[in-house]
Amino acid sequence: MVDVYKTLEEDSEETLFKEKGSKFFGYAFPVTDEEQVKNILLDIKKKHHAARHWCYAYKLGVDPVRFRVNDDGEPSNSAGQPIYGQILAADVTDVLVVVVRYFGGVKLGVGGLIRAYKASAQLTLETSKIVEKTIEEKLELTFQYQHMNKVMRVIKQKRLTVFSQELTTSCKLILNIKKSEFSQIKNAFEALHFLAAKKL
Repeated sequence: MVDVYKTLEEDSEETLFKEKGSKFFGYAFPVTDEEQVKNILLDIKKKHHAARHWCYAYKLGVDPVRFRVNDDGEPSNSAGQPIYGQILAADVTDVLVVVVRYFGGVKLGVGGLIRAYKASAQLTLETSKIVEKTIEEKLELTFQYQHMNKVMRVIKQKRLTVFSQELTTSCKLILNIKKSEFSQIKNAFEALHFLAAKKL
């Protein structure tokens, strides 16, 4: 089971690719949901209100993957798909790549557009900072305070990270656990009969 994935550390710098007078401005953003995508697209359309096309592709998640491509008025599959192809080539997810085109007076043809959008997306992703992240799942433990030492012993042994805690007479801990180790760790805690363990 894969429990690491690659994504962007931060928004990319603006890139510029020129082809026969047309200008292609490229941007890449780390995103986690469609709402973020919508807001970023609105900002880019405001910034480049005089442009002719705002084409994009995004990929979210690992298993399952959600993605979308948009040609925004360019011939079918000449913009969004080549952009998405570069997201796949860079092997990143939770990412949005937008390419804004200013028409330069010379038609590029479908082949020319595919090459230009691909080149712009590739350039943008090559200049982005890519980081590796671990896929984690959250486990909630509920138990009485008197058992705290036993629980902390397991947490130490397994080198787990406590995400949040509520400590009163009854305690609630939420742990971040690597996806590939989740079942095994949940079983280890369930073997301690004084606590309840559930996946969040």
